[in-house]
Amino acid sequence: MIAKKYAQPLFIIFMSFGMSVIMSGVVVAVNTGISEGYAARWFYSWIFAFPVALIAAFIMAPLMRPLVNKIASKD
Repeated sequence: MIAKKYAQPLFIIFMSFGMSVIMSGVVVAVNTGISEGYAARWFYSWIFAFPVALIAAFIMAPLMRPLVNKIASKD
C-alpha cells in the first residue's frame, strides 16, 4: 500500500493519464477520423499529450486549490 502523503500526487498522475487518453483520442478522431491507422495516430498524439497534461496538472493544482477553497461552501 502507498503512504497517504502520496495520495495527492498520485491522484494528479492518474487524472492526467485518464484525461490525456480521452482528450488525445477525441482530438485525433475529430481531426483525422476513426479510420485505418487511428490507434497509431492516437498513440503518437498521446505520447506528447500525457507529459504536457502531467506538468500542467502539477502546476495548476496548487494554484487552483486556494480558489476552490475560497468559492466552495463551508458546510
